[in-house]
Amino acid sequence: MTDFTELKQRQAAVWSAGAFEEVAPSIHDMHVALVEALGPRPGDRWLDVGCGAGNLAELAAGGGAAVTGIDLSPRLIEVARARAEAAGYGIEYRVGDAERLDVENASFDKVTSSVGMIFAPDHDAVAREVARVTRAGGRLAFSAWTPEGSVGEMFKAFAPFQPPAPEGAGTPLMWGREEYVHEKLGAAFELSIERRISRAEDESPEQNWEYFAPRFGPVKTLLDNLEAERRDEFEQAARAHWDNGRQPDGTYVEEREYLLVIGVRR
Repeated sequence: MTDFTELKQRQAAVWSAGAFEEVAPSIHDMHVALVEALGPRPGDRWLDVGCGAGNLAELAAGGGAAVTGIDLSPRLIEVARARAEAAGYGIEYRVGDAERLDVENASFDKVTSSVGMIFAPDHDAVAREVARVTRAGGRLAFSAWTPEGSVGEMFKAFAPFQPPAPEGAGTPLMWGREEYVHEKLGAAFELSIERRISRAEDESPEQNWEYFAPRFGPVKTLLDNLEAERRDEFEQAARAHWDNGRQPDGTYVEEREYLLVIGVRR
């Protein structure tokens, strides 16, 4: 079994960089879709894996669920706790690993992950864990960017500037293929999969990039650590990708395709 400890330590640092809580509203429509798919009710035991700043967890808690949120980033867990306290939500947050969830077997009625668990490198471990913690008849809902969608294209544009992944590490875009989801989760869950669109808008591609770049941890990390020439090349590639969203009136619209996966635990 490959040890991805060093990679996950880097991931925790990357997602703790920037201010993802200021980027997360751009996928609010995705959070809503996931929560609506499972329908929180009072008494539900709800786990959000890769909870980030707590945006989805708050929606579930607002529907009456007893929510636990787990994320690899210590900084984002601190942000999520502060947000919950300020809003009066009794959400339990903890730093943790999607590949080794520190919760009991079959302890949740509903489990979600908004483009979160897809970043964990050991996909078999993630699949085992979400199956382990979901009770029989319980439900799973997660989202994953598709390889052919605009975010998939962004990942591909960024790849030449990032360190190579360790041998055996799964990539996030693998979860964006229906057949792969069935391969990893079909034995444990009865699955239904839809293609959805998350829409982003701004006054211009330039304005959206200027807002996004210092706040989104993976981009900020590259801009902070690449040597000057490579940093310039990266920014040129990124801006070229952003320009794909330019509309005839100069505004920015990006329709980002993702899979909405819903599973019922067998």
